[in-house]
Amino acid sequence: MSHLDTLFGLSGQCAIVTGASSGLGRDAARALAKGGADLGLVARRADRLEELAKEIRDEFGVRACAAPADITDSAELERAFDRVEGELGPLDILLGAAGIAELGRAERHKREKWDRVVAVNLTAAFESSQLMGRRLIDQGRPGSIIHISSVVGSRGNPIHRAIGYTVTKGGLDNLVRQLAIEWASHGIRVNAIAPSYFPTEMTVDPEIGDVRSDQKARMETFTPMARLGREGELETAVLFLAAPGSSYVTGAVVPVDGGWTAW
Repeated sequence: MSHLDTLFGLSGQCAIVTGASSGLGRDAARALAKGGADLGLVARRADRLEELAKEIRDEFGVRACAAPADITDSAELERAFDRVEGELGPLDILLGAAGIAELGRAERHKREKWDRVVAVNLTAAFESSQLMGRRLIDQGRPGSIIHISSVVGSRGNPIHRAIGYTVTKGGLDNLVRQLAIEWASHGIRVNAIAPSYFPTEMTVDPEIGDVRSDQKARMETFTPMARLGREGELETAVLFLAAPGSSYVTGAVVPVDGGWTAW
């Protein structure tokens, strides 16, 4: 295990996770905690964050704090970064997992829906990256930025009519590439993970507690492994990209998709 710790261990590092209150953000936060990182958890739902922070402290023995914020509010986002840094120390890792999808046919998609998705999925991702990058550059320290993108960032969505989501994930992929180029000389690595469908609040119908059978069938059809992702299957990609041992990996978009992008 000491050899694995050398490659993937995050002990002594501090990570901030946006969108940590549920879904893949929660899974990513747990993965970083398993690696030994201290965690600052950011999202709007304070009760969810406090619950996760306690769970992480109790289960993994690392420090964790909740920093509730609306990440589309620049001032709130910066205060969350300041709070985490004040409580846990200098930041080493940013994991951006906040994302929303507004459904509707493209020809009828309302501007307010478009603006909401752009604000969360793209603008907030840029601003959180900028806050992280500026801190690391000012402190003269290396670091790792990881964003949760999607397989539809590189192709259209055959399951849902979600024009804003698809476009912003494509933009997020290129945000990652551009920042990787600009910040490589500072030792700041910037990468993304592109999952296909996992059962989360975005995909599960609360009335049945599962993904609707007709949608699940289409998701499985487009996945060579013929199933959705399972809890925990994002964790190794998170640890791989966060780990100091991946010091030569930047500007990458890593699929975790059951083969979706292999077609």
